[in-house]
Amino acid sequence: MPTFSADVYQNEFLPDGGTDVHAIVTVTCSGAGAVGQAGAGDAAELVIVDTSGSMDGENIAAARTAAAAALDQINDGVWFAVIAGSHEARLAYPYGRELGMVRMEDQTRAQAKAAVAGFAADGGTAMGTWLTLATRVLASVPSAVQRHAILLTDGINQHETPEQLSAAIEGARGQFQADCRGVGAAWEVAEVRRIATALMGTVDLIARPEDMAADFEGIMRAAMGRGVAEAALRVWAPQGAQVLFVRQVAPTVEDLTARRQDVNPLTGAYPTGAWGDESRDYHVAVRLAAKVVGQEQLAARVQVAIGDEVLAQGLVKALWSNDDTLTTRIDPAVAHYTGQAELAEVIQDGLAAKAAGDSDTATAKLGRAVQLAAETGNEEATTRLRKIVEIEDADTGTVRLKRSVDKLDEMALDTASTKTTRVKK
Repeated sequence: MPTFSADVYQNEFLPDGGTDVHAIVTVTCSGAGAVGQAGAGDAAELVIVDTSGSMDGENIAAARTAAAAALDQINDGVWFAVIAGSHEARLAYPYGRELGMVRMEDQTRAQAKAAVAGFAADGGTAMGTWLTLATRVLASVPSAVQRHAILLTDGINQHETPEQLSAAIEGARGQFQADCRGVGAAWEVAEVRRIATALMGTVDLIARPEDMAADFEGIMRAAMGRGVAEAALRVWAPQGAQVLFVRQVAPTVEDLTARRQDVNPLTGAYPTGAWGDESRDYHVAVRLAAKVVGQEQLAARVQVAIGDEVLAQGLVKALWSNDDTLTTRIDPAVAHYTGQAELAEVIQDGLAAKAAGDSDTATAKLGRAVQLAAETGNEEATTRLRKIVEIEDADTGTVRLKRSVDKLDEMALDTASTKTTRVKK
């Protein structure tokens, strides 16, 4: 049985008339076990590979190797299938059926690897058809309570309308999680991020085809270690209070606010996906009615639940005070992750402005990013930003856009923008 804990970091003191309470809740899971072994249901895995014409050459060769590497990591007994995607989606394995999956064993693994060894690059790109087929294939195994996919592409979604892609994403939302990867410099980070965000997965750049196999292997190995199929973060707030937002802030920034599902009039549940042995940080913000100095109130009750069972709880408190030394102090964890969330936003906004030719906005946004990266100690972000801008003064965010920038460096900064550094609590 997995064990969860929830630790709260906050400054509970509010000034006279203060209303907004911020807290970082660190949730830690241990004893998650391997996927599909908790007795709550089966697990299912999909490998979705772009086989469009643009993949011809070293990309398709690397994709064959990477898909085989992923298949090698799937535990015996896990349901699985392989989809080849171009301007249409094809169930590459198992053979001879419109829909379906098979359990992993020596024979099916060998057959699936033989199937991916025959991948050839041809046709266009319509990722919505890939997602639609993936949703249908996974639905063919009703016993699968944990559903995950790896999706690889190298190009832009050109062979279906934006509305068709949006409809496919919405159809897949809540049906499975997907870690998405783009190889090379011809795909759009924002487009693939939209898929990954909706499907509660990650997006990342594979700059070189030869790195693909190791990336796929790592993704699938991590998936096999997530023995908890789904956990929810429940946030209770008192009558009259407003939950301003709930965000995952480590290891990546992910806004969960719009995913709220009401448990009762005062409690919302926010899905967090599958868990292995790991720790994640969440930023919870609640607006209360102001109270007089000296009063205190429970601002929120944050719980971790699997189904109807609550496994951990943390309390967020509020205490009104007229002591400025208490009320003006910002909790280090709250300050750190507020900066990290803004960092992700200004990097993406800055790169979008740069692509649109708006140099002034790009310079301002990326300058702010440099400043935030320095303040929060995010050295990885600083290193990536140095490839895009000349840093004159990191403390003030004074930068100049570089005249010549490698497209892959811009994409690496974009895909890594939501990755955060952990605060030292």
